[in-house]
Amino acid sequence: IRNRLTALKKNRVEYVKASDVNSLYQSVVKQVNKLNDVRDDTTTYNNRLDTTLADVFSLLSLFYLTIGKTKDTLGTYCQIASMRQILNHMNESAVYNDADLAPFHRRLNELRNIIQHDKEYGKHPKPLIKLLERQLNECEAIVRTLQESLSVLPVELVPVHQKLVTIRRQLVALAAKEGSHKAELKPLQEELRKIESARVDGNFLGPGGIVPTSQAICSSLLEECFEISQEIKANEESKNVASSLKPIYDRLSGLRTELESLVLTHRWTLRETDLFNYSLSLQEIDKMRVDGKFVDSDGNRPPGQYVMLYLLRRCYGLIYRLLSSSEPVSEELMPIANKLSTVKKCLNEVLKYGGPFSARDLYPYQLALFQIDSMRQDGKFIGVGGTIPEGQGILMAHLNECHELVEMLTPTGQLKESMEEVDDDDEDIEDDEEYDESEEAAKDHAEEKN
Repeated sequence: IRNRLTALKKNRVEYVKASDVNSLYQSVVKQVNKLNDVRDDTTTYNNRLDTTLADVFSLLSLFYLTIGKTKDTLGTYCQIASMRQILNHMNESAVYNDADLAPFHRRLNELRNIIQHDKEYGKHPKPLIKLLERQLNECEAIVRTLQESLSVLPVELVPVHQKLVTIRRQLVALAAKEGSHKAELKPLQEELRKIESARVDGNFLGPGGIVPTSQAICSSLLEECFEISQEIKANEESKNVASSLKPIYDRLSGLRTELESLVLTHRWTLRETDLFNYSLSLQEIDKMRVDGKFVDSDGNRPPGQYVMLYLLRRCYGLIYRLLSSSEPVSEELMPIANKLSTVKKCLNEVLKYGGPFSARDLYPYQLALFQIDSMRQDGKFIGVGGTIPEGQGILMAHLNECHELVEMLTPTGQLKESMEEVDDDDEDIEDDEEYDESEEAAKDHAEEKN
């Protein structure tokens, strides 16, 4: 099944058909039922079979996103897996605040509602629902752990902690950039010195000179920020990473560049299944770490760890961003969706400039909408083989909105008159063509007679 999914992923000649994905889904369900018959629920398994099973579910989940089924239980699998990777790294680094956790908490609630809805209507077998609920519960458990670790932070230290988290991220991002960083590094170091000077005998003070609890959280974060700033200065000449880590650094930099490019162009160039290879590459690099650090052939920890971890986490974040931005529109309908989106943006820009506009000024937009309208059959956009792809509602909403914008831009009565003029022009052209054809026919007849 994994090989068939991989082959389908590599086929860029044709659009992914929902029928092909559904056939593979049925095959997976059969194997999962067999597996559940020989396994018990209390034991945790982690062998080659589970690795293959994870690959199959990841690919199948990405295919569900590709055909526009973002609101389906199976479409949530890859999003949950991506969130779990990011949350594990956040837990490891201990660099986060409540504002960072809030989006994950909201998204997990949304995904739970999707799974709960499918469970109530029996859209998927119980073992499959159970698997997704277990994955979701694991993610929610990590979020709760992270929230509990922040709950011990006194109110007096929250602003300091948030400031330090922000500075650390800026420092690590700076360390990963090319070139000299002196001008950008100086204000960050001044901020750190300012925070350091506010401490008395190594402690942050609250109102009235009291010493709040949980000093270690902010103190360790402050020390780490100073450590990163010193590493940036020390490695200014050697580009932040040791030669032994350079191959991994180059690989991560390449992945980040490609993913950042996809974030900009994903509406036109991304097929969600493409993200599978990026995820595998990142997991492979992640497994190279020993006790959370990258090591060389001698087992030592070369300098440049912060940069490497920043790049790794940045890539994980970009993949999650691409997955969460996936629209519930089938790959087949994405060209139409993109065209409608472009027309709508153009019309909104035209609307900003006021008017008045004649119908002839708006004719290009009307023509584009007419072409899209003419693609429908019985009010539906039809796919290959007469199928009705996902995303009909969204496309119709965009199409109606575009028509409303055109009506807003065109003065009452002028649209009809102008369109009649356009029709008259078309009739004149047709009359001219008919006259030319009759004239040519007369000449041919005279030549034959001669």
